[in-house]
Amino acid sequence: MEIREYTSFICSLMFPLRCPVCDRPVEPFGRRICAACEGRLTAVREPRCPKCGKQLRKEETEFCYDCRSRKHIYDRGIAMYTYPSCREPIYRMKYAGRQEYAAYFGREMARGLGKRILSWQPDAFVPVPLHPARERKRGYNQAALLARSMGEALQIPVLEGYVARTRNTRAQKELEGSSRQNNLKKAFKIMQNDVKLDTIVIIDDIYTTGSTVDAVARECREAGVRKVYYAALAIGMGRE
Repeated sequence: MEIREYTSFICSLMFPLRCPVCDRPVEPFGRRICAACEGRLTAVREPRCPKCGKQLRKEETEFCYDCRSRKHIYDRGIAMYTYPSCREPIYRMKYAGRQEYAAYFGREMARGLGKRILSWQPDAFVPVPLHPARERKRGYNQAALLARSMGEALQIPVLEGYVARTRNTRAQKELEGSSRQNNLKKAFKIMQNDVKLDTIVIIDDIYTTGSTVDAVARECREAGVRKVYYAALAIGMGRE
């Protein structure tokens, strides 16, 4: 065993990975999720809204209520899990320092969503950025960690510095309706104008109304990106 592998092994014994579902040390040792917890999160199933990817309650409903009510700037999106089943893991990943969850969830997104994502033929993944002050406080950007894990699994480049959040906006979960859209006006800026992209996939942890994805997509469109998709870890159910 090489020194680096030995050091990693000792560290894993001293600081065991936490299960992204139950948050206890993973059992059996060597996995990233407890064997007993695997399959406990609810994957989004068909029928899905063909625009945002939300699970629909009725097959005869063509689009979810949100996508019938407003025009999105991105082309299409998809998500891995229903938000109610993934609420606590996401909270711990974002606010309790469980950044190791992202390695598991990113690979699961690549496994479950990879075929669709590869069909879009993206040039790169673009994670939704945090404002620098918020990222310093948290210590990491969970969307970027998910994108790195997905990028490694699907062999797609990740451009973390392509777009930046220039305004430290209020958390979207605190707002409703049009306030979400107004909160994000001029909140993002393209930072790498010399990078020419045709197709991108925006990566985020949660998709709710799509205001954040649309705000990032708008900047990317103005920079010349022709096709803009998104992929999220979790999404709410579509209203009828």
